[in-house]
Order: sequence, then structure tokens, then C-alpha cells
Amino acid sequence: MTLVLLAACNPYKKGNKKYEVAEYDVAIDHYGRAIEKGKNVAASNYRIAESYRRSNRIKQAAPYYQAAIAAGLDLDEVHYHLGFSHKANANYEAAREQFELYAARGDNPDLLDRTRRELNNLDKLNTLITDESYWEVQNFQAINTDAAEYAPVFSNGFLYFTSSRGGGRVFKTTGTAFTNIYRAPMAGNNIDINGIEKLEESINSSNTNEGSVSFTRDGNTMVFAKGNSGRRKGMQDVNLYITRFRNNEWTEPELLSISDPGAWDSSPAFSRDDKTLYFASNREGGFGGIDLYSATVDANGRWGNVRNMGADINTAGDEMFPYVNYQGMLYFSSDGHPGLGMLDIFVAERKGGKIIIKNLGAPVNSSKDDFALSYRNRTEGYFSSNRDEGSGDDDIYTFVNNSPDLKIINYFLAGRTVTTTDEGEEHILNNVRVRLMNDEETVIQETTSNNKGEFQFRLDGDTDYIIIGEKPDYFTSRVLFTTVGKSLDPAELTEFETNVNFETKLNLDRIVLEKAIVLDNIYYDLDRADIRADAAQELDKLVDLLEDNPTIKIELSSHTDSRAPDDYNMDLSQRRAESAVNYIVSTGINPNRLTAKGYGETQLVNHCANDVECTEEEHQQNRRTEFKVLEVNEEEEESVEEEEKEGDGFGSEDLKGM
Repeated sequence: MTLVLLAACNPYKKGNKKYEVAEYDVAIDHYGRAIEKGKNVAASNYRIAESYRRSNRIKQAAPYYQAAIAAGLDLDEVHYHLGFSHKANANYEAAREQFELYAARGDNPDLLDRTRRELNNLDKLNTLITDESYWEVQNFQAINTDAAEYAPVFSNGFLYFTSSRGGGRVFKTTGTAFTNIYRAPMAGNNIDINGIEKLEESINSSNTNEGSVSFTRDGNTMVFAKGNSGRRKGMQDVNLYITRFRNNEWTEPELLSISDPGAWDSSPAFSRDDKTLYFASNREGGFGGIDLYSATVDANGRWGNVRNMGADINTAGDEMFPYVNYQGMLYFSSDGHPGLGMLDIFVAERKGGKIIIKNLGAPVNSSKDDFALSYRNRTEGYFSSNRDEGSGDDDIYTFVNNSPDLKIINYFLAGRTVTTTDEGEEHILNNVRVRLMNDEETVIQETTSNNKGEFQFRLDGDTDYIIIGEKPDYFTSRVLFTTVGKSLDPAELTEFETNVNFETKLNLDRIVLEKAIVLDNIYYDLDRADIRADAAQELDKLVDLLEDNPTIKIELSSHTDSRAPDDYNMDLSQRRAESAVNYIVSTGINPNRLTAKGYGETQLVNHCANDVECTEEEHQQNRRTEFKVLEVNEEEEESVEEEEKEGDGFGSEDLKGM
């Protein structure tokens, strides 16, 4: 009995029990009592620091990490986490000292990689603080309380936000009340305080956290995060739910199938066309803690096709709170990209075929958490921050963005798909699958030409593109297009939005078996079969055709004129055909798709036979290289289409190529 009583009175052990079930705020109290009694001082201070870190309050952890070290705790990772705590408190030199200590002593490859990244990030701080800013930021005092208010989103005259105001049941992980979704009527940027209301009970419940909403453009579909019911350990029990506004009320929320029941899924955001949903998740297979993902909706309204947004966006740290503005620029928060402290707000944009990540800098970002940016109109909007000058906990801030980059330049490419007859007549070819790719041949957008052969793509400035057209029974065709040198300078524009229109044409030839097609400009040195540089350039076009049409097998043939012995010409043409085939195979084309055939002078295209006097130009017509399709493998075509379906990409076509 005595032993049981002693165990029950041991605050350190009580703290461990609460710590193990992620009730960090309760654990902190127990560890504090242990320190007061002089028990397990080093370990208790360390666990208090870890409790603050694990409940997203790392800025409060620094003195406890330091106390643990002073009490004799010898654990390399303490220096790693203390570095981040110092950075969250804008103690940048102290942060550098701790990161350098871990870099010298640590042995965890992942943490060492992140440490080196952080040391590099600290070198860039001065630029982020001193760069000229077009942003005007102000605390939205009318809406903020001493509780948490965050994740503001404007829709149909209301500002929706998440808040822990109103008291109620306490979330034992953070020691604050559970959050709910509220809305406030807005007139411009003026709020009706008396009209602030919590959404109905079908959305909010007393024993879970709700928040981080996103709406479709019409405001009639809402996706939000809901969880932390206590049924699962820690913060994993958070999922995405969808509800629709019908008959003047929200329908019963349904769990989105893209949610991972074993992960934290939150901060959803619709794309501009409502066909893609971006969200944050710590599911397995990512690049670090929390990553950004995309999902798409099919014609039946089912969400799926979940894809990680890749290493340009995601880091070993946390990326969350995505938002796509009217320009198709992706805003998100991260503590992994170079920043001022904890979460900073970044913008991702595709320029020149590459994804460029930019920190918005001060005054939008601070050494604290800055996150969940959204626009109300073209230049004004909101974001969240727990910076020191706020009302308490997370606050909502307003911003005005006066940057000239907000001037919209829409680049459009209008195209037409056609086919040409043997007589040279051009006809419209409809229902052609057209793909827009970057110069690395990654598909960016895809469409089908209409009954008039028309298609359209939205482009970026200063970017090289490849346009591919495909239709059964026709050769796949490609054209190159670029906006490099054709882009406008926003600073020189007077209008807020400008459209720039380009045109192109895709010509697809019908595949006819055994029909000879002449390859122009394939020349050989006299009596030689070597591939010259100019011939290689022309053969590269045939390589492109074979790559774009992986289901065809061809015969490549060489022909001579009649001005040498027949046997000699036959041998020379065979060697030339084989030389051309060998060149094509050297580029990676399967040799089983190619047949080399020399015809010598047996298939002259004019009257210039042996002993017939002809001009050099007439002889040149006979000295030619041709190819013809021998076979089209339909089964292989089906397998290629399946492989294309399984390829990766970023989802919405309106996300600036993202």
C-alpha cells in the first residue's frame, strides 16, 4: 500500500503518463511540481520544454531547455530544439550558437540536414527584414479577443474564421478551449461586431476542434477540418469534412475520402476553378513533418487522386495553410524555407518553367507564427499571427498589398488542330487530345479540340512550351512555342488586367501503312554512309516522332540515283539505312521498332534510269531517305495510356503551372 501511495504522489511519473497520451498542458503542471520538490529536475525541465514544442508553443520552451542543460542533461537534440526556440523569440545569434553546437555534435542525418539549412537561412535574415515592402499590415482589433482567432476566409459578404473564444471544454494538449468556426458580416473591410455568430451545431461540436475553412467560388460548398476528439493519441485525429448549403442551411458534414484516418489532415483550400483541393497533411511518404498535397474532383463529385506537391514546395519542416489567389499564385506557410522565425508566409509562382518560392518578408512575417493568408479582393485580405503586439494568442490581421506585381497579365494561346491531304488541302481535325508541356516535357495542362478544331491554354510569361496533339489513326504532332521575349512589363501597364493572345496550329497527318514519307535534307558525303551533323538534326525529328508515337514500327529506307553500278548502289543504300537506324537506336529508341532497308536505284521517282541524261536536280530527287509505317501495336497504345494516367502532376490547371 505504501508503494502505491508513493507512486501516486510522484508528480514526475504523473507527468510522464499525461505526456505519453499527449495531454501536454496537464503534463507541464505535474513536471512543474516535480521541479519544486527537487525531483528529476533535468528530465522534468526537458519534458516541459518538449511539451511546449509538441503543442506548437516552442517559443515558451527556451528557458526549460536551458534549465535542463544547466541541470546536467547531456542530449545533443536539446541544442537542435533550443535553436528553434531562440529563433521563434527572434534571438537569432543565440539560435545560431545552438545550431552550430548540434552541427558539431549531432549524429541524426535528417536533423543535421535541417540544421545546416537553418544556418544557411539565418544568413538570409537581413534581406528579409530590410527589403522594400509593398504590404501594409494592421491588427484587426475589432474581431480579436484574448482567445485565438485565426484562418480568416471571406465568402459572400461574411468573414469566416476559427476561434477558441467562449470558453467551454479545454483541449488538454494546449490548455485552451476547443475551437469553433464563426462568421461575421462584412461591409467592405468594416465588421459588424454584433453580427458575429458561431456556425450551427451540425458544423461545430463541444468535444472537437473545428476550423480552417475553404469555400467554392459560389460559397455553397465548404470544406473544413475537424478532430482532436480524444479518441486517438495526440493530434492525429484531424480530418477533412465537406458540407453544402441547401435550403438555407448547411448539410450534415461528410468525411472526405481523401482524409487519412491515421494522419493530421487540415487547412484546405480550393483552386480558382474549384476542381482541385489543396490541403496539409503529415501522412506517411512526405518530405518532413507536414506537407502540402492536392486532390482533384471527378465528374461525379468524388474527390481523389491525392498527390504530394513536391520538393520545390515541401521541406523537412512544416508546410500548411495553402491559398490560391485570383492570379493563380499559391500562398502557404512554412517553417522549412528561409524565414524569420516560426511559420512564415510564402508565395509560390512558376516563372520560366521553374517554381519560385518567395518569402513575403516583414511586416507580413515576424519571428512568431504567421499563417493562413487569404484575399478579400484583388489587393486586400487577411492573415493570422501570434506576434507579441496582438490581443493574445493568435490574432487576425488585415493587409493591403500595393505591389505592381498584382497587375494581372493573362497570356492565352489559341490553337487549331488540322490535317493536310496528299493534295495539300488543309482540313479541320476535331477531337484531338492536346497537351501543354514545359521544356522538361512535364504535362501542365490538357484539353481536347472542339468541333472547329479549336483549343486554348493559359500560359506564363518568359516560358518555353511544347504542344502535343494526339488522335487515333494519326501521327502525334508537336510544335514548340515560347513567351520568352514576348512578355509585358507590369510596371508599364495602366490597366489592372491585360490579356495577351497568341495563336498556333497543330497539323496531324493520317497514318497510312506502307506509305513512304520522305525525310528532307538527309545528306551523305560521296560514297560514304556516315551520319553527318546536318543529317543528324533531321533524324532527331524522326526520333521525336517515334517517341511521340510509341506504338508504331517503321521501315527506314535509303535510295540512290542511277549513276553507279547497281550492286554498288544497293550496298551503299543498305549501309546508309543501317547507319541511320543505328543513330536512332543510340538515342534510346527500341531497335525492334526499326527496320533498315536499302533499295539502291530500284525505286526511282523519275525517268533518270541507267544511261539516261538528267540534271543534277533530277538525280537529287532519287537520292532520298524515307520511312513508312509497317505496324501499329494497339495493345501497346493501351498500356502507354495507362502509364500516362499514373504519372504525377500538381492538379489544377489554373495554379500558374503548379
